[in-house]
Amino acid sequence: MNSEIKTAIILASVIVVGIGVLSVVLSSFEEETAISNVSTNENSISSIDKSGFKKAPDLVGIAHYLNTTPEKLKEQIKDKVVLYDIWTYSCINCVRTLPHITAWDDKYSDQGLLIVGIHSPEFEFEKNPDNVQMAIDKHGISYPVLLDNDMETWKAFDNRYWPRKYIADHEGYIRYDHIGEGGYQETEKIIQQLLKERSTNLGIQFVSVSSLVDIEAFEHTNFRTPELYFGYKFAQNRNQLGSQEGFQPGKIVTYLDQSNIELHKFYLTGEWKNNKDSMELISETGTIKLLYNAKEVNIVTDKNAELEIFLDEHPLPSEYAGKDTTDKGIIVSEAGLYNIINSENSASHQMEIKITGKGFQMFTFTFG
Repeated sequence: MNSEIKTAIILASVIVVGIGVLSVVLSSFEEETAISNVSTNENSISSIDKSGFKKAPDLVGIAHYLNTTPEKLKEQIKDKVVLYDIWTYSCINCVRTLPHITAWDDKYSDQGLLIVGIHSPEFEFEKNPDNVQMAIDKHGISYPVLLDNDMETWKAFDNRYWPRKYIADHEGYIRYDHIGEGGYQETEKIIQQLLKERSTNLGIQFVSVSSLVDIEAFEHTNFRTPELYFGYKFAQNRNQLGSQEGFQPGKIVTYLDQSNIELHKFYLTGEWKNNKDSMELISETGTIKLLYNAKEVNIVTDKNAELEIFLDEHPLPSEYAGKDTTDKGIIVSEAGLYNIINSENSASHQMEIKITGKGFQMFTFTFG
């Protein structure tokens, strides 16, 4: 995703205000969390000065409402602790957070927590409500999801990152702000504390729960290939396309095979149209070569195609196969994210994707 607005996987930051939890900075995949003065005193909870806090903005410019309606959502939000999750369904960083978010929904929705997914798309196909609905079904999301297709709510939050979680208390004040993956235990503790604060102030019963959701978080590798962008607009000022023909905006280019390839760059063969956000295969077949370092490789694609995957000049071994890879490769049948390689350890490999399918579009490589 665009580096100006996408979370760096290896760096996340948290801003926490109003309930005594200090900032969190994730660096090189090591999370250091400082928690202090989280009050359990009911008098202290009820007397918090909120004059310096911002209220959550109005949810504006929503193109579609999934799992709710505008009228229903207005009632759902009233007097609730609300977790606003800004995400998009082809973002691997966003996808990795979803098991935790759906688990919190299951655990706390009856206690006064409302999760609202703000789906702010990066690519055009992510604006299609049918595509988003398929992602919702795939990930078991039952909470409201709002399609912020023109990024108006994104802008109202003054956001620049995917994913990002804001938590507002029952009066609508933003009390927690987390960028990126990770920080799950801390986030859940904030949820618990704000639910307790809500019950105290509203005079309702809260069933105290100290245990936390136990889901293993994805562990990133310290040295890995950065995200690679195939659209010339997204790839501005990045030296990621290794083919000597380079980017030629708006043109159909015949890319020739190169025997010598460099780490962290991709190479094409065949006829490809250079689009702003993708490369589109014009010939019936084509290839993508890449020398990468990672344990996980994902692609974001569109249009029907068959992909054969080769690793170090051999068919992809089963122990490296991603969850979307079969013994025949990958069948691209819908627009979105596909996990093609998933191994236990990070290492450098040469990968080649042989593509059959005119019109196939390639948007990004992402790595873990």
